[in-house]
Amino acid sequence: MATVAFIGLGNMGGPMATNLVKAGHQVTVFDLSAAACEQLRAAGAAVAESALAAATGAEYVLSMLPAGKHVAATYLGEDGLLARLDPSTTVLDCSTIDAATARRVGEAASALGIGFMDTPVSGGVAAAAAGTLAFMCGGSAATFDKARLILADMGKNIFHAGPAGAGQVAKGCNNMLLAIHMIGTCEALEMGARNGLDPAVLSEIMLASSGRNWSLEVYNPYPGVMPNAPASNAYKPGFMVDLMVKDLGLALEIAEQSDFDNPMGQLAQALYSQHQQAGNGQLDFSSILRKLQGAAGQS
Repeated sequence: MATVAFIGLGNMGGPMATNLVKAGHQVTVFDLSAAACEQLRAAGAAVAESALAAATGAEYVLSMLPAGKHVAATYLGEDGLLARLDPSTTVLDCSTIDAATARRVGEAASALGIGFMDTPVSGGVAAAAAGTLAFMCGGSAATFDKARLILADMGKNIFHAGPAGAGQVAKGCNNMLLAIHMIGTCEALEMGARNGLDPAVLSEIMLASSGRNWSLEVYNPYPGVMPNAPASNAYKPGFMVDLMVKDLGLALEIAEQSDFDNPMGQLAQALYSQHQQAGNGQLDFSSILRKLQGAAGQS
């Protein structure tokens, strides 16, 4: 078992840190939310007064932060954690951020002899709680070998995508595709419903045919088809529209930086942004069906 610092205890970070405690690691946490810290204290973690206090003496430092600017502020500069950590520390940033910032932090860590990986996740809050997340890792092979010893206690699928920043690129590609096939699934189900088909029956037909995809199989967006899906629970997230808009923005940055025109990704970003601006940011991303339906007051 290892000594672990976990910084950032939001909807994803909280359950991830809890799973590390359950796995028997010595976990010290820090978050600006006192309530989030107290939840982890109740689960068996120690609570530190600062990120530095949490990270001091830890073998692994993990973070789950909102955006690239928060990651940069936490790790970089004279007052950042990298300048204070022992070179034997392994740093794993699980945040979903821009690839450029992940590369900057990775380069700064490498210059100090510290192992760093960007390790964004896929699976949402339910997978975070269940310990079945997918991790997409960017960094050296040696750091990956150390990282997966800890990540395995929070996830089921752990991939080494390439050097620092590669995890963020993989996450951007994945979530862009997720948005596209969710929109396509909603369009197909609504078109069928408007022509008299039962969405549940149509779902079964497409699941047994070439239209099969994750949105149909695991996360059906049509209310009443899949009882445990957000669609059947008033689109309670889940994975919020706000987060999908953020991730699509990051995907478009990746495409632009690589001089790649991604028209489907751009359209998905435009549709989700419109849905968000209509007041649906806190709903699950599968609620994009409501925009396509033209539901009154929704988009």
